[in-house]
Amino acid sequence: MKSYDLDDVLRDVGPGGCAETYIPGFVQSLMEAGYTLLTARDYARGAGHLGRWMDGRDLDLARLDDRHLEEFAGHRCACPGSATGGRAPSRRYTERVCRFVGHLRRLGVVSAAPPSPRRRTPQPLVGFRGWMLQHQGVTERTAARYERMVAKMLPDLGDETSDYDAALVRRALLDAVRGRSPAHAKTFISALRAFLRFLAIEGRCRPHLDRAVPTIPEWRLASLPRHLDADDVERIIDSCELDDAHGVRDRAVLLLLARLGLRAGDIVDMRLSDVDWPAGMLKVRGKARRETVLPLPQEPGDALLQYVVGARPEADTDRVFLCVNAPIRPLSGSSTVSGIVALALRRAEITVSPSRGAHLLRHSAAVSMLRSGVSVDMISTVLRHQSVDMTAYYAKVDTALLAKVAQPWPEGTPC
Repeated sequence: MKSYDLDDVLRDVGPGGCAETYIPGFVQSLMEAGYTLLTARDYARGAGHLGRWMDGRDLDLARLDDRHLEEFAGHRCACPGSATGGRAPSRRYTERVCRFVGHLRRLGVVSAAPPSPRRRTPQPLVGFRGWMLQHQGVTERTAARYERMVAKMLPDLGDETSDYDAALVRRALLDAVRGRSPAHAKTFISALRAFLRFLAIEGRCRPHLDRAVPTIPEWRLASLPRHLDADDVERIIDSCELDDAHGVRDRAVLLLLARLGLRAGDIVDMRLSDVDWPAGMLKVRGKARRETVLPLPQEPGDALLQYVVGARPEADTDRVFLCVNAPIRPLSGSSTVSGIVALALRRAEITVSPSRGAHLLRHSAAVSMLRSGVSVDMISTVLRHQSVDMTAYYAKVDTALLAKVAQPWPEGTPC
């Protein structure tokens, strides 16, 4: 099989317009920084796209500034050779282009500092994220997710917030959630309600429009908790290879999920200062920015120490869990942690699983504690549930307990 080398990367990039001269050096700098060839190719494609876009507008690369990068980030692409399909470049794609601009700046080709890849906030959303953080007690991640979801509905809602009415709100929501799962649709509903309350408080739309947002019919806690048996959980943990950094990191993540029932967001947000090594305690930042201190058991504590001391890359961040390959950065979000769980399931050859995300191990931890005789109140404390009713959800899988409280079926009335 032919090896994939630098020449192959440059051929895949294609024409780079006015930036083409500088792309080989950019790719070489990425490889020296530890990026893989395939990742470097993706960065180089963004650089080539920028060059072709500038050529199409008769722009000189030496005059590249923040205004041009902002226009590039927002343009609906019809550039030759582009794979964005007529859409505006994504935030991650724009970040890669900004890294190329930083490379040009170091070479002295452009004088402007690489700009922030953030796009201009639509007028109706100005102040929305800050209001949620200050008055609703949500985390930064939740605020950003709600802002993105509302932004997807803005084309249907329009910018004239004073014209919003119940019919428009319902139509925009139903168009946004069509074809989505009930759980995903409920998140859109929460985001839209928060947005309408914000506008009403600001005096930018008529009050009580949030009551016009329809609900998704769903029986609360009607399904059984999706979990794995204890033996399968151990197979997942044992599947990690401890002779490489990936395996050491993944084992620490899996043990924290499986032994403490942490959420994926807890893993992403965990900081080095959150671990009290002498006391064996771990501070966890949960929903609504609530902080809880949990005991750190020996096994996940040892795995975490092994990762921090021997496998964690050096980086200018205090986040505990980082990407192993360049660019070295904190885990991007909960989906990355769920990806670690899904990969472990494949390694352990567990093909039949009720789900494949990080919450699978949280559910499994709760069920395991319940079957070991731990009280519901204690499990609620470990899982950091606001209501013990949420924890009682797991009692439905304890068939031995349910058999003791089940009432006999009434005899039929004789004719």
